[in-house]
Amino acid sequence: MSKNNSNQPSAEKFKSKIGGQALIEGIMMLGPNTGAMACRLPDGTIDLETWEENNGKNAPWYKKTPLVRGCTSFVISLVKGYKYMMKSAEKQLTEEEKSEMEKDGKGSEGSSYDIFMYIGILVGVLMAVGLFVFLPKILVGFIPDIKEHRIIRSALEGIVKIALFVAYMALVSLMKDIRRQYMYHGAEHKTIACHEAELPLTVENVRKQTRFHKRCGTSFIFLVLLVSIFVMCFVPFTETWQRIICSLILLPLVVGISYEFIRLAGNNDNLLTRILSAPGLAMQRITTREPDDSMIEIAIAAMKPCIPADKTEDKW
Repeated sequence: MSKNNSNQPSAEKFKSKIGGQALIEGIMMLGPNTGAMACRLPDGTIDLETWEENNGKNAPWYKKTPLVRGCTSFVISLVKGYKYMMKSAEKQLTEEEKSEMEKDGKGSEGSSYDIFMYIGILVGVLMAVGLFVFLPKILVGFIPDIKEHRIIRSALEGIVKIALFVAYMALVSLMKDIRRQYMYHGAEHKTIACHEAELPLTVENVRKQTRFHKRCGTSFIFLVLLVSIFVMCFVPFTETWQRIICSLILLPLVVGISYEFIRLAGNNDNLLTRILSAPGLAMQRITTREPDDSMIEIAIAAMKPCIPADKTEDKW
């Protein structure tokens, strides 16, 4: 593994629309017109899948309308990310294991797979809601006389949420498989940084880039937590169950505002945007790791098909 200074800033010349996600022994990239998934197979070769995307100039209204685009992008990313995560896991199976899955109707093209995929997404969302919406409000609700201090209560709920989030990400990073995923996450960021620096996509060039990126999903989630604190300060209800219901109702608004903030932070470099970006960038010290060269090769393979011929379509 290379031992580079991961804080080294890239010489960014433009901000790309291309984003990605670390998978199991692979990376997914989504460009304006093309999506791609590259995975390292057990035999050492690189498997590449591509598909059409519609995130460019002709994207539907719900991908371009402020506030609305944040919610739709979040849902689409959640579903697509889980789908390709499962596909990347399947690519690590032996032929015998794949045959067994197909017999049981659980292959990636079967209807059973779709059912399991949506059940998995639902379970994941319910767990996240329980951990980051229900639990903080329930815990803070036990504090005596907290009902009389709405703003203090909102701040404490937010602090508990953030503490739970950081603790969860730090704990899962101790798992070997998750550490490897975080390394692929680092490879994804470094490759996007190389592309934005307008350097040739080579392992050597990518290796020199920073693994921290302002428009990362980790930064987005952290912004959601921070914005939720601010929004909940305006909720007049004091009962715990009332505040839980309000949090769920207001979640689309919180996600929409957070998305606009991360776009603002991604497009500008000033004191305000640096403050907005700082917590997410700090979290990336946990959720990214320096990749090895084989992981960088995967990121490059996933990135190349997503770069549009017309550079104007690639501007964030």
